[in-house]
Amino acid sequence: MSGASASGDDPRDALAAALGILPEYEDQTGKTHRLSPATRDALLAAMGQPIDHAGAHEAVKRRTVDDAARPLPEWKVVEADLPLILEGLRTRRWRLETENGDVRDGEGPEIGALAVGIHALDVAGSRCWLLSAPKSLPEPPRTWGVTLPLYGLGQGSRIGTYADLGRMAAMLAETGADFVGVNPIHAGFFTDPATFSPYSPAHRAHLSTMYLDAGQKDVAGDTIDYAAGVPDRLRALSDEWNRQGSPDAPEDWTRRQGSGLEQFVLHQALSEAFGGYWPDWPEALHDPKGAAAQAFAEDHADDLRRHRWLQWRADRALGDAQQAALDAGMRFGLYLDLAVGTHPAGAETWAQPDLFARNVSLGAPPDFFSSAGQSWGLAPLRPDVLARDGFRPLAAILRRQLAHARLLRIDHVLGFERAFWVPDGGEVPGAYVQMPKEAMLAVIRIEAARAGAAVVGEDLGNIPQGLQNDLTESGILGCRVVMFEQDWDTGRPQFRPASDYARAALTSFGTHDLPTWEGWKRGRDIEWREQLGVMDAAGAAKAKEQRRAEVDALIDMLGSDDADTMHAFLAKTPSRLVAVQGEDVLNRMEQPNLPGTVDTHPNWRRPLGVTPDDPGWRAALARISAAMRDAGRQES
Repeated sequence: MSGASASGDDPRDALAAALGILPEYEDQTGKTHRLSPATRDALLAAMGQPIDHAGAHEAVKRRTVDDAARPLPEWKVVEADLPLILEGLRTRRWRLETENGDVRDGEGPEIGALAVGIHALDVAGSRCWLLSAPKSLPEPPRTWGVTLPLYGLGQGSRIGTYADLGRMAAMLAETGADFVGVNPIHAGFFTDPATFSPYSPAHRAHLSTMYLDAGQKDVAGDTIDYAAGVPDRLRALSDEWNRQGSPDAPEDWTRRQGSGLEQFVLHQALSEAFGGYWPDWPEALHDPKGAAAQAFAEDHADDLRRHRWLQWRADRALGDAQQAALDAGMRFGLYLDLAVGTHPAGAETWAQPDLFARNVSLGAPPDFFSSAGQSWGLAPLRPDVLARDGFRPLAAILRRQLAHARLLRIDHVLGFERAFWVPDGGEVPGAYVQMPKEAMLAVIRIEAARAGAAVVGEDLGNIPQGLQNDLTESGILGCRVVMFEQDWDTGRPQFRPASDYARAALTSFGTHDLPTWEGWKRGRDIEWREQLGVMDAAGAAKAKEQRRAEVDALIDMLGSDDADTMHAFLAKTPSRLVAVQGEDVLNRMEQPNLPGTVDTHPNWRRPLGVTPDDPGWRAALARISAAMRDAGRQES
């Protein structure tokens, strides 16, 4: 057990339960952790709730009164384009405002059919958000693609660009690949090149300008040099803007982006003046709608115009990459990645501070690989505020990702069921917070249906019971990773045959957080952890022994230890999608990211080191293409 449990007679327990803070959970080792008073209070405070006895009592009382007065719940998922009847309305009058701004007044339970979207139904002084979604997304075709490090598509230490991606996508389409996947391309911290992890973004509803082509030449080097490359690229882009006469983004494009763009470009201009992390700014600038921030916007209109233009340039460049992929014959084109969270001191939390929990981080509970659990340094979405705002912030993030992609990966989709919040400081253990899964999955279906896109949910780890079935019913694919697809009950390594893999899944050998094919066989990730002191010699020796047994078992099943045989195995699975990792195409030993490290391992800094015309690259892809074609994953 973990800590003293909270008392059922305490109103703080009732408040915690009402807000979705779970009273206990079981980790992957089978250990049960009960919610302690310290954790309960830390998570309540993170949601802006009182943690004293009297204050919690009043908060529970207000919630009870408000809930009783509601004729309808705060939100409801309904099936799009079908007649809607809400019995709770009886003879009440109501007003419906659809997502596109149309208004409909009525009385009684018959609402009528609703188009796909998020609509506001007002009745008796309260609002119910109607999430009108298709019941399920259509099943994608059985095909394949390649995942690549976008940052590594330049040569040497030059940071890759959206233009590099477009050229590579066109070449991959020639091999028969139907998608090309990259790391998240969310807006980052351009004033701090040291914060370059794609999974710790500043804002997920805007794009990284770091990947814009500014005409820079390739630079020799074994790793990406962000410290030199990012400032150099942004200077070149500013020079381009000046040469063009300091243009603004096109008016029609700006209008389509909405007010969120204006807040973002204001943040970017403030970052240039005061640094990338808004908690370090003068306190008067912490409020994006405050007088100080608005005065700054007026005084720095040129800077806002430049950042608006940069976002438009990024949008256009990403769109060009997608068009290049589609024109060359890909069915999906870009396969983008939505990070699980956002940096607590970035543009996203500055623009919507009440949407995010404070002084806690997203993370993971203890497991076999991390006995103390993990804290990821990412701000969690507050489920209560997300519901209050009709889940539109989530919809905006998804819409941005799907504007130029027909395939999207949701990082750590387990967080749509429950999110693990870890209080800052490391002294108080974390706990799970229940998320509004039904609503969040409906929002995915809404935005994916609009874009004609397929969605993959990364469902690896401590999977809540029933989540994978819910994903399947929504038409959202899961993830299957060969190195994890074992029968763990046999007491010895025993891998599943290709025929046993899930149909509703994207299957790959590994991921960017796992060893490559060559690295896995050698135990390179274990070597790194021993070298860095994460594992002692005894632990590393045990891990290597286990790895050797796993490698022998898989190679015995495959019949060979070469990458081509492994890729042919992927091709034969019934999974609708198969992803081949660029590093495995090239037989690379090192993996892109070693979880749990920041500076001690060259995370997100290794270039892929090939051009679309590289003969070895093309030859390896031709062999993979033949295996995919033989397995019926592509046309001849």
